[in-house]
Formats: sequence, structure tokens, C-alpha cells
Amino acid sequence: MSKRIAVVISEDPAVTARPVEALRIALGLCAGDHETTVILLGRSPLLLMKDTEAIVDVDILEKYLPSFKHLSVPFIVEPGTAMDAWSDNFSVTTQTKNEIRQFIRGVDRSLIF
Repeated sequence: MSKRIAVVISEDPAVTARPVEALRIALGLCAGDHETTVILLGRSPLLLMKDTEAIVDVDILEKYLPSFKHLSVPFIVEPGTAMDAWSDNFSVTTQTKNEIRQFIRGVDRSLIF
């Protein structure tokens, strides 16, 4: 049975490897028939930027990012989030904090990192 899943990432990928691990988990969930959406809060949108040198486990991140592009996995960020032109390769939409809260309430499962 297909589930709607939200993977919420709010940790700083320049400080901890958890955001990269969260993306790996999200990609695994996409392999099934689940509708998986990744919500990037705080500094976690750095995961979708061209300059990834400061990211912990960047070598692992670089392996998985092409799959997110290929599968058009939806990402949600907050208004005013600084993104670069390279981020346009991903399926990124902007939602307010309230819209994000409503979205998370409406899914079947959520994973918070």
C-alpha cells in the first residue's frame, strides 16, 4: 500500500553527516511506490547547492544527487531560502512555514532529521 512520506531535514550538513544520511534514506523510500517529499529547513538546502565542499560526507552526497534529479523527487524549502542556479536542476518548490506544517500533518508518515 502506497504511503505519502515526508522526510524533514533541518540539521546543518556542514556540521553533521545526518542530512546526507537522511537523503540516502529518502532515496531508498522513493525506490518503492511511496510518494516521498523532502523538506529542507535551516541550512539543509546547502545539500542542493553547487558548492558542496563544506558538507560532511560530500562524496556520498554526490553519488545520490543524480538520482534525485532523475526521479524528480520533490523538495520543499521556505521562502527566502538562498538557492543557486545549479539547484534549478531539482524539483524545488517554496512553501511558507504554515504550508509546510499542513503538508506534514497531511502525510501518512514523517521522518525528522
